[in-house]
Amino acid sequence: MGYIPVENQDSRETTIVRTSIIGILVNVLLAAFKAAIGLITHSIAVTLDAVNNLSDALSSVITIVGTKLAGKLPDKKHPLGYGRIEYLSAMIVSALVLYAGITSLVESIKSIISPEKPDYSVVSLIIVGSAVVAKLLLGTYVKRTGKRVNSASLEASGSDAMFDSIISASVLLCALIYIAFGLSLEAYAGVIISIVIIRSGVEMLRDTLDDILGKRYDPEELQAIKNTIAEDPDVCGVYDLILHAYGPDRNVGSVHVEVRDEMTATEIDMMERRISKNVYEKHKLPLTSISIYAMNTSTEETKAIRAKVNEIVMGFEGVLQTHGFRADPEERTITMDIILDFDVKERKAVFENIRAALQKAFPDYTLQLTLDIDF
Repeated sequence: MGYIPVENQDSRETTIVRTSIIGILVNVLLAAFKAAIGLITHSIAVTLDAVNNLSDALSSVITIVGTKLAGKLPDKKHPLGYGRIEYLSAMIVSALVLYAGITSLVESIKSIISPEKPDYSVVSLIIVGSAVVAKLLLGTYVKRTGKRVNSASLEASGSDAMFDSIISASVLLCALIYIAFGLSLEAYAGVIISIVIIRSGVEMLRDTLDDILGKRYDPEELQAIKNTIAEDPDVCGVYDLILHAYGPDRNVGSVHVEVRDEMTATEIDMMERRISKNVYEKHKLPLTSISIYAMNTSTEETKAIRAKVNEIVMGFEGVLQTHGFRADPEERTITMDIILDFDVKERKAVFENIRAALQKAFPDYTLQLTLDIDF
């Protein structure tokens, strides 16, 4: 249950490969035409634009390889599959874009220092103009497809292609200005092009690093899953829902649920089975772990302790939630998790202040407090 259905994965892989092949063909053709024009007209901007198209084609090749490797079935060595390879391929694509931008910037600066006048023809202008339209259409198609199949590599390639259409448009504008006024802005346009490419590469690299490091999921999606779990009649609270990504569309989850302390093992087992089934049917998310908090509010004494503890803890600024509460009057222990907002400065100091306040209110109790994370 840790993966999307095989038939859907195969369809996704086919879509990514097909889209990437289209990108390769378009970019290779554009690179060839632009390189020829750049050499004939002595235009550094057109030549750099051709190099950029060639790097886009290489990016598509890497996307195909990464997708194929990521599509390998789980095995003994990697029981959760190879889906995270797609993050690595997206990182390589980002690095290539960044390298292309830096190289272009160096060449553009050289052309400013040692300029060479361009010599445009009507045919060259038509080809550059056609490239603007081609890259705009390609970028829109690739980015839309990337969003549909949740492929970071495709989305990055699509965004890059749309940037390229703007770049090609600026090259065409420089050519028209030169023809009309004899003013050569080629090298300066190359600098602007390079900066745009570098910025795109940095943004792509940042987004990919976020995926690798692990980022916060959509709060609405998480809340919808929590609501589904909370619908079960035996669930008194839902906490610590964590989604673990093993590649695009390859998530598994874990969660803590609070239940009545008088429930039997059989009742808890049946509840966990219901929750797993409902969450998978509604959200296609396999829950690999459902941990239990026993809600010990069956006596008036523990209810009073819980109420007082919550009043003290929630009185501190920045406290988002408390859960996992358990008070044992016989053992004289209080156990609970406390969640502080990430915006709280000196989190550990605030946590220790909470501990001190609780210890003052319950001097003869041993406190077992955990500073939990706001997932």
